[in-house]
Amino acid sequence: MIQTLYIARHGFRSSWSTGDRTDRNDPLSELGLTQAQDLATYLASLAEDKRPTAIFSSPFKRCLQTSRPTSNALGVPIYVDHWISEWYSDLTASKGVKQPEPPSANILQEDFPEIDADAWSNLWYPPSTGENIAQITDRMSTFLSRFIPQVETTLSPEKHERILIVTHAAPVIALVRNLLRETESRVKPGCCSISEFERNSYSDSKEVEWSPKRVGDCAHVSGDIREWGFEDYY
Repeated sequence: MIQTLYIARHGFRSSWSTGDRTDRNDPLSELGLTQAQDLATYLASLAEDKRPTAIFSSPFKRCLQTSRPTSNALGVPIYVDHWISEWYSDLTASKGVKQPEPPSANILQEDFPEIDADAWSNLWYPPSTGENIAQITDRMSTFLSRFIPQVETTLSPEKHERILIVTHAAPVIALVRNLLRETESRVKPGCCSISEFERNSYSDSKEVEWSPKRVGDCAHVSGDIREWGFEDYY
């Protein structure tokens, strides 16, 4: 069974440096690439029985670029799942701004050979009509309820006890709130921040419960971490 969940936000986006917001699937900046390496260096420094054994990434370029150094440093695969894609907010949708639709894992594998496109099937695609905060929170709740048992039945359960999820600020917040069971908690993840949760072996509940070990830890990250929370959007 999965015993540890690591949740990371992507590194610094190139559009934050250039100010060009036309490409909503922009890659990492030079700083973002450095931060991705910071994340990989930190995770590789952990004891072997603490390191992630698989990475699940959003299909957006900035998340795959963030995942790549850790995949190479640890020798672990990247699995792509569109369910943890960027938040397309209802406010953004109301302005007529189109959300990118990243391609499948098979196509992304051409640029990111670290992707294992065969062992994992995408669970779900987020709506193209926009989501409010309650809806993305529900999206991540449903994701967790299906993702964890799917990993434990589809992939080797004795091998993948420690999972790294690489996604965007809004999904990070929604994931953390669900794992904390506190849907209004203040969470502001920075670039390449790590939140760590361990399975609660002592819970009497039939549902899986998780204990937070840290939330939004950026001690390993260099440069501008650009923290973000839902309160910064509305």
